[in-house]
Amino acid sequence: MLIRTHQDGFIHPLSSEITKPEAYATRRQLLRQWSAGAAAAGLAGWTQREAFAQGGASGLQKLASLPASQSNVQGAMTVEKLTSLRDATTYNNFYEFGVDKSDPARNAHTLKTSPWSIEVEGLVKKPTRFNLEDIIKWGAMQERIYRMRCVEGWSMVIPWVGYSMSDLIKRVEPLPNAKYVEFITQVDPQTMPGVKGGYIDWPYTEGLRMDEAMHPLTLLTFGMYGEVLPKQNGAPVRLVVPWKYGFKSGKSLVKIRFVEKQPLISWAKAAPQEYGFYSNVNPSVDHPRWSQATERRIGEGGLLDKKRKTLMFNGYEAQVASLYAGMDLAKNF
Repeated sequence: MLIRTHQDGFIHPLSSEITKPEAYATRRQLLRQWSAGAAAAGLAGWTQREAFAQGGASGLQKLASLPASQSNVQGAMTVEKLTSLRDATTYNNFYEFGVDKSDPARNAHTLKTSPWSIEVEGLVKKPTRFNLEDIIKWGAMQERIYRMRCVEGWSMVIPWVGYSMSDLIKRVEPLPNAKYVEFITQVDPQTMPGVKGGYIDWPYTEGLRMDEAMHPLTLLTFGMYGEVLPKQNGAPVRLVVPWKYGFKSGKSLVKIRFVEKQPLISWAKAAPQEYGFYSNVNPSVDHPRWSQATERRIGEGGLLDKKRKTLMFNGYEAQVASLYAGMDLAKNF
């Protein structure tokens, strides 16, 4: 079951409130010039990150910087106009903190992100529990500007910071019979008011085929807009898979499991007729209750303005279509 929320209640910021593109571009260029050593220094204050103050957009605060170099992965740097930081951090799906788009920004301040660890288990040579501080050093931090498409028909363009998921996978050395990677997220009724709802069998679980998880575009993500992840966007570590609908990119990860059989993911378990395992952006396959042929870019016009045409694989067809050669993309939705 998908719980639809009222989008009419969302108020876009005034143009005077949005960071000018040239200002952010200048900052991004500075980030690219910093060395890996500077990045390590910036991460030293990881545990001193500031949360967004309670009160939503009015409490927007600067978080600890997360320097990164510009990615050279093919397809990782779209030149489209960025979604404003304010929009990207106040209009979110993070059901652990509520079903309304404004709930995560209002409620996620309760999330405890330090200390944090991720358990790696299953079909790997090196199963263990890793501290976050160790995991962030396993790959070179890169900035990637990805389109993000939600199954509900809205999209954003966000500059993420992280490194390819493949860097972590190679380090733990999967066994030959590991065919899938399962991602399990944090569940804590004390800090996550939304998990008391019964629409999902918590914890939230997602999964990728091994070749999808190993694809260079699949990002293990620690930051956005040159700063550490805000709590409402999945702090302290999340997945970003840009050619799939947004719910495939699990937030606040606590466990990564390597398995032989396709895992049963949360939304497919809750509503199998609506959400398939692959969840690739495919404009020709409608959701049972609405069309996926068009989308509304958040921050671009109003609800009644003309929508954008949805791109196959969210515009990453050249990079990822080969993963699905010979598959029926309507049946394997």
